[in-house]
Amino acid sequence: MTGRPISRRGLLRFALMGGPALALPGCARDDGPHRRLTLATGAPGGPYHAFGHALAVEAARSSPHPRVTPVSTAASVDNLRRLAAGSADLALAMADAAEQALHGAAPFAAPARVTALARVYVNYTHLLVRADGPVRSVADLAGRPVATGATGSGAQVLAGRLLRVAGLTGGRAVREQRLGLAESVTALRRGTVDAVIWAGGVPTPALSALARQLPLRMLPLEAEAEALRAEYGPVYSAVTLPAGVYGLTAPVTTIGVGNYLLARPQVPDRDVRDVLRVVFERWRVLLHEVTAGARLEPRFAVATGDLPLHPGAVAYYRSVYG
Repeated sequence: MTGRPISRRGLLRFALMGGPALALPGCARDDGPHRRLTLATGAPGGPYHAFGHALAVEAARSSPHPRVTPVSTAASVDNLRRLAAGSADLALAMADAAEQALHGAAPFAAPARVTALARVYVNYTHLLVRADGPVRSVADLAGRPVATGATGSGAQVLAGRLLRVAGLTGGRAVREQRLGLAESVTALRRGTVDAVIWAGGVPTPALSALARQLPLRMLPLEAEAEALRAEYGPVYSAVTLPAGVYGLTAPVTTIGVGNYLLARPQVPDRDVRDVLRVVFERWRVLLHEVTAGARLEPRFAVATGDLPLHPGAVAYYRSVYG
């Protein structure tokens, strides 16, 4: 068994302030072969799916060989439920959905015991409309059909919060279409929805392909980012979509949300350390198809909000910091 999860704050005190060495409780054995770890990812064509499959390939190439088996899912909420039920050992999830699971907030019926390995990259919220369409602002979405992410995805959780802080509820509510990324792109191209809400890396390949077929507009979300941060805390931040991506002629401010690599507390410490070793040694490969220009550093990776770090992760970061 592994020990009690250790909080990010404890690690940061050690790493950044030169505090006393942390005791690492636990009795996970380090002998014997690696167990096979099931990694809950996301839908084919999405960034979680790409990251998970790249991690499995790079883990198989490394020595020692942590054995990672990626599984396609509906993404964040589905992944967190799988972790809680024990049907997945590792998972990717957006930070807001992970904190909801930890605290047992809707859509989760009870608190889930999950631990963090790393914050691996930041999702950029895309509120995407046709450049030749009728929507020019967030307020214009009232009463219109909007693709808000697949059921069981973190994008759907974020979309619900975004629409609420934007005042698009009650008589001004949008007509939500719970579609995955591929279906959302098709719907916007065909005109069956007026907008798509998507959270992912930049550029998202499916959206880049769409931008080559028809002109797009990204709605700015600076005010909504501030409102979400005020209500839910630093899990949300303001980030910038750069000019040039998706054909944008100027930068656009939007909402950033971290993505966590998570584990069940029962995953052996050694397996967690070896997975993180692959993540940090091969991050350029893992993030290549996920988000351009991103880099992964330990001081960034330990910023996992309320999510406690797995003891194996603490051991890894201690070794990095010396």
